[in-house]
Amino acid sequence: MDTVESFDTAPPYDLLVPITQTVPFVFGSPHSGTSYPRNFLEASQLSTLDLRRSEDTYVDRLITPSVQKGAPMITARFPRCYCDVNREPYELDPRMFSDALPAFANTASLRVAGGLGTVPRVVGDRQPIYRRKLPVADAMERVEKLYKPYHSALRRALAQTHVRFGASVLVDCHSMPSLIRTSSGTLSTDFVVGDRFGASCAPQISETIVDVLRDLGFAVARNKPYAGGFITEHYGRPDKGIHAVQLEINRGLYMNERTLLPNAGFNAVMDALSETMDALFLLDVEVLAPVDRAAAE
Repeated sequence: MDTVESFDTAPPYDLLVPITQTVPFVFGSPHSGTSYPRNFLEASQLSTLDLRRSEDTYVDRLITPSVQKGAPMITARFPRCYCDVNREPYELDPRMFSDALPAFANTASLRVAGGLGTVPRVVGDRQPIYRRKLPVADAMERVEKLYKPYHSALRRALAQTHVRFGASVLVDCHSMPSLIRTSSGTLSTDFVVGDRFGASCAPQISETIVDVLRDLGFAVARNKPYAGGFITEHYGRPDKGIHAVQLEINRGLYMNERTLLPNAGFNAVMDALSETMDALFLLDVEVLAPVDRAAAE
């Protein structure tokens, strides 16, 4: 990780593009950012290590083969615990702020209730982040300077891809704890593929990911316990030829969850993702095309 004074002088995201884009895919890692604003660290009552446990650490590195294979990749520089772009723009918790939120803020979502809104209130095992309440202007600034630029860049990448190929697919990549807590206890799996129960992408996309990873010997779940967040739901419009699928990777496969250092399995996971990309890139673009175009042809 590194400490930054602000994001005023550089984009809050990295967009890596191939010399020539050869496939209708865009890869994203919205939660792997490790640049922490100094004033945020000073306002937090938690250790840096506690804050970092909410990161999708190294996911951006794991998916870098996508660029060499011809697909753009966008990753956030800022940490998820500072601003979470996998939320609506104004999912905000009134308990966090010293003044009133605007009327358009969504204060009633389940994510807000859990303290995990656009500006999170907690990390990890519901550990409160801040020493004291924040001014609402602080949240608005994060939305304007971080959230909106990230989504603008993502929309642009998907739109340009759609124009070039007639379809576009976002593979939104995340990591998950090795033990996932659910209402019925804990479970463990290697990967979870989320497509909003078939609503966010053509079934061939999800099926390809599941089949490749299972053939490589991994345990793979589909939609449970993660069916896809705001990004998957918001961008996935398969009837228009715009697809979105979420991929969750078990952190224990590639890193030490206590020290946050890569482990001996890192290269194997990267290789598995690379093979998955190869299989996805073989999908016929007509499978991904808008419904009306496919019907017309």
